[in-house]
Amino acid sequence: MSVAFTKEGDSEAAAADLPDRPVSQHTNYVTVAGLAQIDAALALARADYSAAQAAGGIGSDRTAMARASRDLRYWTARRATAQLVESGPSDTVRFGSRVMFERDDGRRTSYAIVGEDEADPANGSVSHVSPVARALIGKTLGDVAMLAGSEIEIVGITQAAPAPQ
Repeated sequence: MSVAFTKEGDSEAAAADLPDRPVSQHTNYVTVAGLAQIDAALALARADYSAAQAAGGIGSDRTAMARASRDLRYWTARRATAQLVESGPSDTVRFGSRVMFERDDGRRTSYAIVGEDEADPANGSVSHVSPVARALIGKTLGDVAMLAGSEIEIVGITQAAPAPQ
């Protein structure tokens, strides 16, 4: 619906009803990099919230306040439940591993297994609760796993990120 056909107060009501971002029920495991990403997102949410408060919460500022409040609640909850998992070299695929596997057609794919908030499949990382990670966790070099109805063979396991110092 066009904004021209809404009442002035409708956008304010919509801002007040902005739903919370869903928080996963899975354990919030994070890598060192993932914890840093959460901390940065939380700092940004706090800054956005402060800026929205300073703007007074009127009109479009009210929408900004609702959005900032929602993000602040989400990132505060994610930071409070974050469980840092220190990774190190291992012969077994686990949280924090980077796994290279070969498909039936010879294509090779590599993913780091990371926390839900830091997962970015387009950039080579998947959540530890994703189907890919679930198929790979616990396997070792040379093991075969089923993924999307096809067999994949694990051809490399390394540490996804440097261990914390």
